[in-house]
Amino acid sequence: MEFEGRKKVETDFNIAPLIDIVFLLLIFFMLSSHFVTQPGIKITLPTASTAKFHPEEEIIVSISNDNSLYLNEKMVSLESLPDKLRVKIREAKQKTVIIRADEKIDLGLAVKVLDIAKKAEAEGLLISTKTKEDAKQ
Repeated sequence: MEFEGRKKVETDFNIAPLIDIVFLLLIFFMLSSHFVTQPGIKITLPTASTAKFHPEEEIIVSISNDNSLYLNEKMVSLESLPDKLRVKIREAKQKTVIIRADEKIDLGLAVKVLDIAKKAEAEGLLISTKTKEDAKQ
């Protein structure tokens, strides 16, 4: 009697379907996710040698180089700024208004915003600048 022995079963691990599935998942997640960029206000602050660090305050009026006004990152018009600023000042603990203005804006607009802040009963006004070390970076 002859023993046939065990038949050897060949096992191949085919990786091609696995790679296909991984690429399909990658494409699915790339197409289904969307990247939201927060619109930032592009402002180049003027430099000052006596600039001091102040913690981020609650009331910030930004003036961009195209003379757009923002109250705490929300766009406002010059006409609506006094009312909205007055509401923010009444709600705030610190009634200090920080003016962040681009260095190339019209000085008249900055003076108008400062005047509006004073009329809205701001207790203090700060003009945001950057130090010379920050300007080098």
